[in-house]
Amino acid sequence: MRRIENAASRQVTFSKRRNGLLKKAFELSVLCDAEVGLIVFSPRGKLYEFSSSSMLKTIERYNIYTRDSSGSSYSTEKSTQDAEVMLQKIELLETSKRKLMGESLESCELEELHELEHQLEQSICRIRGRKNLLLADHLAQLTNREKILREENAILQKQWKEALLPVDISGEVVPQSDSQYKDVETELFIGWPSRQRTQ
Repeated sequence: MRRIENAASRQVTFSKRRNGLLKKAFELSVLCDAEVGLIVFSPRGKLYEFSSSSMLKTIERYNIYTRDSSGSSYSTEKSTQDAEVMLQKIELLETSKRKLMGESLESCELEELHELEHQLEQSICRIRGRKNLLLADHLAQLTNREKILREENAILQKQWKEALLPVDISGEVVPQSDSQYKDVETELFIGWPSRQRTQ
């Protein structure tokens, strides 16, 4: 299909097709109860139109619909672009992570390898610094705990010694003698108890 070169033939075809188009628009509005608006400008600029209700209301309704749909389309397009940008960032991060793990290094140039090595050395320094700080804190806690336990141990030893030594009415410590333990039997007997034990 192409443009009719002869002006007279073109005008005749325009008139016939225009009338057929207007008739089809009318039939569509009646048969299907559709709101139809048709606007046609001739090659000379003459206006031909058909509207099943009001052309202004149909155009206003069209403008509202296209404005809403274009806004939705813009939002969808922007979301798609944002998603693509995020996917690219994720891919770059994954590539960087693999390189830091020592994988996929075939595509790296010497300068990039030097940069990766420098990054790893800095990371190791930070890790070691943090580790030493935690170890120092842990050692300080253990030292403090040891000091507390030593003090508690000294208090318990003092209480134990005081509990073993009897005190007289005047408050002085009475030295213990071995005489109080003379009547205590310390030998072990095996068998049923009896009235007389043989030694």
